[in-house]
Amino acid sequence: MTVVEVQTVAKAVNLPTQSQIEQWINTALQNYPEDSEIVVRIVDETESAELNKQYRNKAGATNILSFPADLPDELGINLLGDLVVCAPVLAKEALEQQKNLEDHWAHILIHGVLHLLGYDHLNDNDASIMENKEIELLQQLQISNPYLY
Repeated sequence: MTVVEVQTVAKAVNLPTQSQIEQWINTALQNYPEDSEIVVRIVDETESAELNKQYRNKAGATNILSFPADLPDELGINLLGDLVVCAPVLAKEALEQQKNLEDHWAHILIHGVLHLLGYDHLNDNDASIMENKEIELLQQLQISNPYLY
């Protein structure tokens, strides 16, 4: 079982519910063999931009940042990590790409969880593997391929 702690600090509307967030995260973790914990922090553009600059040296807000945890085994805590989601950026992207906002949230959270599990998209091969995994997981939720917009 995955424990999901949701911290909402953004003053946004149309945010997903706790149960939706848990469903999307558990879909991404369906083959993960251990109980785990994930923190999802929903932020505004200011906090996203600050974190993006501090940890990735990139300017501006971004849709999601993934921070894998690296805790000693002796602690007995299986914290996979933190996901920081910028609600205004997601809303803007969904509008620009003519996507259902809820579907976009599902995609971005699954994308973030896959990063916590070690997936990446730094080269074409890794990107293809990660995107195919995202598409497969989203299909299980009856959400169409997000890369066909």
